[in-house]
Amino acid sequence: MDLAIRGATVVDGTGTTTAYPADVRIEHGRITEIGTVRGARRTLDARGLVLAPGFIDMHAHSDLALLTDPAHEAKAAQGVTLEVLGQDGLSYAPVDDRTLAELRRQIAGWNGDPEGLEYDWRSVGEYLDRLDRGIAVNAAYLVPQGTVRMLAVGWEDRPATPAELDRMRELVAEGLAQGAVGMSSGLTYTPGMYASDAELTDLCRVVAAHGGYYCPHHRSYGAGALEAYAEMIAVTREAGCALHLAHATMNFGVNAGRAPELLALLDEALAAGADITLDTYPYLPGCTTLASTLPSWATEGGPEATLARLRDDAQAERIRHAMEVVGSDGCHGVPVEWRTLEVSGVREPALAGHVGRRLADFATARRLLLEDRLGTTVLQHVGHEENVRAIMRHRAHTGGSDGLLVGDKPHPRAYGTFPHYLGRYVRELGVLGLEECVAHLTGRPAARLGLSDRGLVRVGHRADLVLFDPGTVAAGATYEAPRTPPTGIPHVLVDGRFVIEDGRRTDVLAGRSVRNEKGRRR
Repeated sequence: MDLAIRGATVVDGTGTTTAYPADVRIEHGRITEIGTVRGARRTLDARGLVLAPGFIDMHAHSDLALLTDPAHEAKAAQGVTLEVLGQDGLSYAPVDDRTLAELRRQIAGWNGDPEGLEYDWRSVGEYLDRLDRGIAVNAAYLVPQGTVRMLAVGWEDRPATPAELDRMRELVAEGLAQGAVGMSSGLTYTPGMYASDAELTDLCRVVAAHGGYYCPHHRSYGAGALEAYAEMIAVTREAGCALHLAHATMNFGVNAGRAPELLALLDEALAAGADITLDTYPYLPGCTTLASTLPSWATEGGPEATLARLRDDAQAERIRHAMEVVGSDGCHGVPVEWRTLEVSGVREPALAGHVGRRLADFATARRLLLEDRLGTTVLQHVGHEENVRAIMRHRAHTGGSDGLLVGDKPHPRAYGTFPHYLGRYVRELGVLGLEECVAHLTGRPAARLGLSDRGLVRVGHRADLVLFDPGTVAAGATYEAPRTPPTGIPHVLVDGRFVIEDGRRTDVLAGRSVRNEKGRRR
């Protein structure tokens, strides 16, 4: 395509350049000219629209959705042109047959378990090759540390043996060499949470050697959250590894108004030379599986062992006491307030009547977990607006949806994160300036991913671009209607091809895997 986008207001993704009017020419998937363009075969009148780099979702759960839903409008319609998969330490590569079967059950609440999908990969490289057959938007991948531990150690809560640790190092190195951009952890999810700091440090050294970054869902976002953040800073400092903090919120009642303490901790580490970024979504509630709120000892051994404990009355009472009185490590050390948990999705169609309801007590949760085979997802209404605003202003901040695309009533962040930043927090509230916000969603995450030709409107860069109306852009998704598409985003291009044109999804599948350049060279 030889395309001239005429009269747009360019916001280039640097955060330092003031928006300016210009034409932009695209040829063979790249930006070839910025200024006054003449002679292009096709033109697009973009007067009144902002032209920006495509948005990068630094925390996505589209690992299966990209394969099963070619349209993928949930992200494409938001202007997202790149997603980072393999989050929270649990995803589908590297695996063997046993591990894959267990994962499909464990994280069905995140990704579903689609019928008819051929899981014709086992390694990270094979999964990325599968993406390269054609997807709606681009995707990068993190080696999931919990999956690696499941593969090398199993589900046991114990230290890895020297041989098992060697195997984990090998698996992480292979994944990075095959194109993964880093490693993730889910340290409130089994079995990844069983890893000691020493084990994580050893694996992070491998990540650093391959030019990647470590992306932990750390050990608590509730009680002890600041200590958990400090732990991750210490681990990566010891390993010499870059750190990207996943969905870096300060949730639950114990953390109301405490965002400045987190930001001070980050500023101190940055001043000492640490390489740290973070991502957040611009909403208050979180979203997770109901099973993930259980104490870790109740989930040791895998899904079948968890269900067996829930069926046993004595074990179930022990679980209830841990959740309601002590504070489950699965619920971030905070006693569960059942009224904050709203069912957002179920695996079993017969249980659909529970969707949209708040949980009343442990007995209700227990029945639902058993009848739904641990497949239930929930919204957790525990956020604080002052924390959300403070964290998104920080110089290390990037945007991530943490969007679960399955369920009858998913969190609206899956369909609305990026236009919500622009409509609510830029235009309506002025929390961020336009140029600054676009940098948070484009140039800064591209730098974290080590991408030298994405994330900016610059000659020679990939033409992954979004055009939006700054006066009308907004998230359509709400808690009542979470799959409503956004407004004010008429055009989105991936590799110079329209995936959204005049507000409608085309049939273009221009997305491919975006691989770790440093790791690939090794």
